[in-house]
Amino acid sequence: MARDRFAPEFDPDCGDFPLTSARQDIVIGRWQGLRELLRATGPDWLSRGHRVRMLAQACAGSSTVESWLAAEPHNGDALVLRAATETARAFNLAIAAGRGVPIDHRRVDAAVMACLHAAEAFVDDPTPWISLISVARLYPAGVRRQELGRWWDELHSRDPYSVEGHLQVLHYYSARWHGSNGLMYDFARDAAGVAPPGSALPVLVQYARVEEYRTAKDAAEDRRTSVGLGQHWKNDGAISDVRRTWQRWIAGRAEHTVAPGELRDFNYLAHAACHAGLPEVAAPLLRLLDRRGTRAPWSYTGDPEQQFTKWRKEFKVRA
Repeated sequence: MARDRFAPEFDPDCGDFPLTSARQDIVIGRWQGLRELLRATGPDWLSRGHRVRMLAQACAGSSTVESWLAAEPHNGDALVLRAATETARAFNLAIAAGRGVPIDHRRVDAAVMACLHAAEAFVDDPTPWISLISVARLYPAGVRRQELGRWWDELHSRDPYSVEGHLQVLHYYSARWHGSNGLMYDFARDAAGVAPPGSALPVLVQYARVEEYRTAKDAAEDRRTSVGLGQHWKNDGAISDVRRTWQRWIAGRAEHTVAPGELRDFNYLAHAACHAGLPEVAAPLLRLLDRRGTRAPWSYTGDPEQQFTKWRKEFKVRA
C-alpha cells in the first residue's frame, strides 16, 4: 500500500545521518564511532547537545560508554557522554518506578558526580551542566536554590541561548516537579524577552503550555473527570504567545532550514499554531518541516501520526 503523502517521518535522530550511523555502532558494542562523531562535532553546541542526548539514550541500556572509558579514561567526550548516559539511566529508573515514586538517591548522586567530573574534564562544554540541571529534578525535594543557581550560571556562561538548557530549568520549575505553572511561565517569558532576534528561546512559552496541559490532564485522569481544557490552546493568551514567538524567532531568522537539534522546537511551535487555529503561522511552519515530525508534542494531544497528517492535509502541505 502506498504511503500517505501527508504522513510524517518520525526519525528519532531528526535526520542526523552521522548520528544514526554512530547509534548503530552501540548495538554491536563498538565505541569508536561515538568517538569519531563527537570529535567531528566540535564546539557546535546545538549539534553536540542533540547528539549527546540521543547517544546517551542508546547507551543507557548497554555498556558501550563504559568500554570507551576503559580504553580512554581521560577522554573528555567519553566523560561527557557517560554523564548524559547516567542521567538517562536515572530517568529510566524513575519512569519504571512510576509517577511520584522516588528512586534511590544514591543513583541520582552518582549521576550528579558523573556530570561534575565531565564538567571538569571538558571545561568549555555546556552539555554536562545541562545534564546536571536535568538530573536535579529527581531529588524528591529538588536542590538548594543557590546550588541550582550556580549550575545555571555555569551553563549560561558557556551557552547563554541554549534552548535545551533553558528547557531543563523550565521543567525543574514546573508544577510536575519543583515549582508551579506561574513560576514556569515567568521563567519562559523572561528568557524569551531577552533573546536576540532569530533565537529559538521564545518557543519556551509553547513548551510551558504543553507542560501545563500535561499536568492538568494527569490531574483530571486521577479524578476520573473530563479534562475540561477545550480552550487551553485557543484562548487569547495562547494565540498571542504563538504570534509573538513567530515574530521573535522565525520572522527574525536568517536561515530557512531546520537543523536536527532544533527540529523538536519547530514541531512545538507548529503544534501550538495548529491547535490555536492560526493557519498563517501553522502552514509555513509545516511546509518548512515537510514530513519531519517529532512525536512530542503531538503525542500529548492524540495519535501523533494522525494529528500531523490531519493538519498537513488541512493546510494542503504536500511533500
